[in-house]
Amino acid sequence: MTGGYAVAEALRQIHPDVMAVYPITPQTPIIETYAKMKADGLVETEMVQVESEHSAMSATIGASAAGVRAVTASSSQGILYMAETLPVVSGLGLPIVMCVSSRALSAPLNIHGEHGDVMAVRDMGWVEMFAENAQDAYDQTIIALRLAEKVGAPVMPIMDGFHTSHTTERVEVLEDEIVRTFVGKRQTEESLLNFKDPITIGTLALQNTYFEFKMNQEKLMQKTKSAFKTICSEFAKISGRKHGFFEEYAMDDAESVIVMMGATAGTAKEAIDKLRAKGKKVGLLKINLYRPFPYKEVGSALAHIRKIAVLDRAISFGAYPPLYQDVMSSLHFSASQKHDIASYIYGLGGRDTMQSHIEKVFKDLEEGEIDNKIKYLQ
Repeated sequence: MTGGYAVAEALRQIHPDVMAVYPITPQTPIIETYAKMKADGLVETEMVQVESEHSAMSATIGASAAGVRAVTASSSQGILYMAETLPVVSGLGLPIVMCVSSRALSAPLNIHGEHGDVMAVRDMGWVEMFAENAQDAYDQTIIALRLAEKVGAPVMPIMDGFHTSHTTERVEVLEDEIVRTFVGKRQTEESLLNFKDPITIGTLALQNTYFEFKMNQEKLMQKTKSAFKTICSEFAKISGRKHGFFEEYAMDDAESVIVMMGATAGTAKEAIDKLRAKGKKVGLLKINLYRPFPYKEVGSALAHIRKIAVLDRAISFGAYPPLYQDVMSSLHFSASQKHDIASYIYGLGGRDTMQSHIEKVFKDLEEGEIDNKIKYLQ
């Protein structure tokens, strides 16, 4: 399956009540495939074809607030167009899942993969999960739905545009009944359509209450970490596949480690295997859960590593890139060890990152080419 088809297959098994849709490359195969499933009678989901991404999320908000299971999907400028509504979802605590094929932002116009779009909205109260391949994209869609409805927080399972969304790979699919038992049915005590116990949502909160709302929202986000860990453990029992805050690859005796997220982690693993065969002690820390960020856990995993390179597939103009900043903060939890840490930006606008690029990063670390300047892998 392609990553886009795999996500649609997971959604078919989840069987949401409502899916509001608007096409945008490279997310379109998700909703296109799901629409065909609907046309073929495989699902009874109410598909709402709207006129924009802003409307797609607005319709999803209405459906979720009414008490039903609601999902959508988007990419790039579409995510920015709906950005006005994203903090509404998290502020209301609606368990919406938005499947994302991450893509570059304009200008100039570019339709290919990078993480700039999801980084632009990373602080809007959504859980963000990154997939390495089509299998991860399938698994994380199921995990995301269970997590969202367990804690009452919106979730973005994210795959790299084109590199994952349009690439065909082998995917192990669970039986429908196993998935539906795992996610269960949405249970909600309060909804807009409960006329016996009516509620109002989205009310005004001024200075005496708004602060407390945001504090409670952050407390919920932190609780999401433990719920994610529990759900991943339960998913491993039904699938045999392990998921967690991050994956440690060849880390036990590593002296140099790359930290990164997404599809290029697969390239890094291949490069590490080749370097290991030559006697190089190198490893990878692949971040799966990006928001809420597991600071203490990442700091602990990197505590014994002296040389670290953080690879970001996004740029923060006028600042260090986002993952690098988070890893630097994590290292405060391992202050007993002195770390040499370098920042690299790669893959912008869909630029391919080869094993030779990964090997160059490890060579830089080995030779001490580490300073406070951001380097670019081109």
